[in-house]
Amino acid sequence: MNTLKKLPKIEFKSVDDASLVRKFSVFFALMSFLPFIILSVLFFILTSKGEIRIKPDLFFWMVFLIGIFALIGFISMRRSFTSLMKVSETAKDVLKGNFSKRIALKTEGDNEVAQLARSFNEIVQQLESNIKQLENSRRKVQDVLFKIASGVSSTDNIAAFMELILTTTVDALDGNNGLLATLDENKNELVVKSSCGPGVGYLKEKSISLDDEVIGWVVKQKKPLLIPRLHKVSTSDESAKAFEPPLICAPLVFQNKVLGSISISGKKHEDNFKEDELVILSNIASQIALAMENARLKAVNQKAYFDTITALAMAVEARDVYSRGHSDRVYQYVTKIARKLNLSEEQIKTVQEAAQLHDVGKIGIADEILKKIDVLNEVERHIMEQHPIIGEGIILPLHSFAHLKDPIRHHHEWLNGQGYPDHLKGNQISLEAQILAVADCFDAMTTDRPYQKAKSIEDAKAEILSLAGERYDRKIVDALINSLT
Repeated sequence: MNTLKKLPKIEFKSVDDASLVRKFSVFFALMSFLPFIILSVLFFILTSKGEIRIKPDLFFWMVFLIGIFALIGFISMRRSFTSLMKVSETAKDVLKGNFSKRIALKTEGDNEVAQLARSFNEIVQQLESNIKQLENSRRKVQDVLFKIASGVSSTDNIAAFMELILTTTVDALDGNNGLLATLDENKNELVVKSSCGPGVGYLKEKSISLDDEVIGWVVKQKKPLLIPRLHKVSTSDESAKAFEPPLICAPLVFQNKVLGSISISGKKHEDNFKEDELVILSNIASQIALAMENARLKAVNQKAYFDTITALAMAVEARDVYSRGHSDRVYQYVTKIARKLNLSEEQIKTVQEAAQLHDVGKIGIADEILKKIDVLNEVERHIMEQHPIIGEGIILPLHSFAHLKDPIRHHHEWLNGQGYPDHLKGNQISLEAQILAVADCFDAMTTDRPYQKAKSIEDAKAEILSLAGERYDRKIVDALINSLT
């Protein structure tokens, strides 16, 4: 009994789970070896008796067993080949682009076919995942490029453009913090022009030395850089914290000249950035560099055009001895009014630039009308009243100075609607145009003209104060008078 207990336990495993070699060995035995044994036994019986005698029942059962063994071997081998055919057909479907296909086998064994099927399914699953990641990357690129195009078409302000692109890029690449900096070659440092994220907001408009190992390497080598997440190292340098891994950084390069850099640090949902995300950032950096160069060239052209128009305005004053210095004086008046009204620096700049150019449209008025000593007749007055429209048309090509169109066109409008050229009333007239109108009128009162002598400052104050509420806004008139005391 004890001996029997020590006998090893015999386990029978399904042939389906066996290896292909074992399967073919078993099937070969069923189809060939066993029938061969049966036929050998039959031959031995016949030859041992010296005569060929066999009972019909015995012969039937021998033939029947041979057929059964052959059929079992055939069916079993067909099942094995069917499994291989499934793998082959699924592989063909995958190669055609149907990555949703998987190999489904009835057996979950460890034979070669099952292992091949599992490996194939894992590879296809990984391939499908990679394709989804590539598709997501493509969508990210499309989204960012679309917003870049929208930013280029919707704003002439390169600073606003940088803010838009950096925010969009950080969001698209699932980052935490982003910095976009331009290179100051004279000081050999980068100046942060745009920042995005809770950890880098304090760096805007601050300088970063090119001695910084990370950003300095990117700028000097003109190559993008990816740094995976590392063990956290404590540092007291605030600028270094902005470049803590995981990090991707790319230089802004135009025609082999570095204009700055863009970097994204931290990852919201993953440990590290991927190579394809670095490629995306590099492509975006190229677009930003191109936009920056275009903005620089545009600013140069706009300044040249603005200087030309300013020269035209001076030429207008040079044609008429009575109007010389008029634009400069109006410039001083609008500045005083704007500061008294506590306007923003942007609004102050607008009225100042408008003051310089408000009469440029007179370049299109004939000398016999512009220099006429007598009062203008109705036809001549109508022609003279076109100069704000002509002035607006002259600055139309200046997209960066589109904000000047309104004050230049409407600096002769009155609150009562009796001004020109559009007969606007009340709040229809912009604040900038109303300020320019008061300053222009006051200077006309205090300057010798062909049709009238200059009034004293006090008389001009009294007269323009009498027009407050009818032609001009009282607050603006009061601001002018108070600024002159």
